[in-house]
Amino acid sequence: MDERLVEGAAEFGIKLSEIQMGQFRLYHERMVEWNEMMNLTRIIEWEHVVGRHFLDSLSVITALPPEALRSDATLLDVGSGAGLPGVPLKIVFPDLKVTLLEVTQKKALFLEQVVADLGLPGLDVRTGRAEDLARDPDLREAFDTVVARAVAKLNVLVELMAGFCRVEGVVVAQKGNAPHDEIRLASKAIKTMGVEVAEVREVDFAGSDGPRSLVVLRKSHPTPRGYPRRPGIPFKRPL
Repeated sequence: MDERLVEGAAEFGIKLSEIQMGQFRLYHERMVEWNEMMNLTRIIEWEHVVGRHFLDSLSVITALPPEALRSDATLLDVGSGAGLPGVPLKIVFPDLKVTLLEVTQKKALFLEQVVADLGLPGLDVRTGRAEDLARDPDLREAFDTVVARAVAKLNVLVELMAGFCRVEGVVVAQKGNAPHDEIRLASKAIKTMGVEVAEVREVDFAGSDGPRSLVVLRKSHPTPRGYPRRPGIPFKRPL
């Protein structure tokens, strides 16, 4: 049952230990349990979770520079939802300091349960809107890497994510196989937020439902103090 996860992780250069396999299994068990109480994810069978959730999350590492995975590096998962991609990344890189940001209280409670059960130090949950939390001095431009998966269009995502990323850090948005129209429409947001497109990397792996893309943005300048705008405005009036 576990071969697919082991082999898929190996495609990304990751050799999973028995402890890590146990953590993935426990994580999946909690997903199944909590999904009965809330709409956590529509994909819940193990074989599908491995490909569409776990391995899809781990694909992010293919776009990260080596320094982003060092033991004291920091990563923020914006709109974490069921903990993706942040929790799988934390499992395979236990020394990485990962923060999961989630606006929905029920999902944040699920994430806190996962954090407690996995017992991984340096895995934290913050509840609130990105528009508000990006102004928190403890979070503002505090992370080496900021990631997001299936949260919003890129012109919205850039505004929500960039304020958390330190200068010279990276912002990674997980997208489908044709992100170039989104990138074009996000050109104003990209320029305004102090980031620039560094790479668009296509990823494909066993168990995926087709090619995926990682839009990698390098933070070159501080994000202007007025951004992100008030809660809801980035969605209502994208740059």
